Formats: sequence, structure tokens, C-alpha cells
Amino acid sequence: MSLEKVEDIMARKQNEDLLIEDELAAAFLSDDDLSSTDAPAPASNDDDWDDSEEQFAGQLAVDVYETDDKLVVKARTAGVNKEDLDVSISDGILTISGTLSSGDDDSNASNWHIQECYWGEFSRTLALPVSVKEDEVEAVLKDGVLTVAFSKIKQEQAKKIQIQ
Repeated sequence: MSLEKVEDIMARKQNEDLLIEDELAAAFLSDDDLSSTDAPAPASNDDDWDDSEEQFAGQLAVDVYETDDKLVVKARTAGVNKEDLDVSISDGILTISGTLSSGDDDSNASNWHIQECYWGEFSRTLALPVSVKEDEVEAVLKDGVLTVAFSKIKQEQAKKIQIQ
């Protein structure tokens, strides 16, 4: 084999390795990395950020699990009075919403040092994973946990059809 052929083969091998490295790098780039340009980022406007925050209700975290005959949804609602909760179901879609009040008047606060707690409206809508009897439901608020338990609709097992 000539030296020229060896160099050609090695050059192609090196290009293939570079191509693989480029593909791997592209796989780990975020959308922001792919769309970045040398143009400066738009100036941040704190007022716009505050407005957008008020447009969205806080999202409520839930746990959903099954027992043999029940579908149970649990939501941590500490600090919410049952009068401030709204729980509804329609066509297998459960909605839990309400308002979390801090309980004290903080309108006089002029200099916040830390503000991590969410106060205000919250909502969660979820499609239930199994069929339930919407009129057989029990909702209990105890120790800051809302538990909503539905009776499941028994699904008939598939029956084997004999082919003749």
C-alpha cells in the first residue's frame, strides 16, 4: 500500500471521528445553545416578570395511587382551610383549586429579606388514570393533607372468543 493511500485512509478515519464527536456534542446542546447568537440579550424588566408571575396560579403537588377498589389522590394543602378549597370532577378530570392565605397582613412590609413561601391561588387539574364512579367519592382534609378517594369501576377481563 502506498503512503498516499495510508494518509487518505487515516484522513477519512479522522473525519469520521470528528463527525461522531460533533454529533455527540449536538446531542447535549440545549435549545438555547443552538439558537444563541452574538446579539445581546434583551434587557430584563422586573416589572414584566412580576406581571407574568401573577398570571399563573401555583401548581399543587399530588400523589395518585390505587388500592384494590379505590383510586386515591393526596395533596399537601397545609395552611388551607376547607372553605378555601374547591374539588370537582367531570368526565374523569379532577380539579383541585383554592387559595393559600398567609394569615397575617404583610402589606406593611417594606423590606423583604427572604420570601420563599407561596401565598395565593393554586390549582391542579389531572386526568384520572383509571375509570372511577364519580358519585362515589370521599374527600377528607386532615393535618394539612387533602385525600380524595374514588371507588373504581371494575373492568371486566377480556373474554377469549373461540374461533370455529
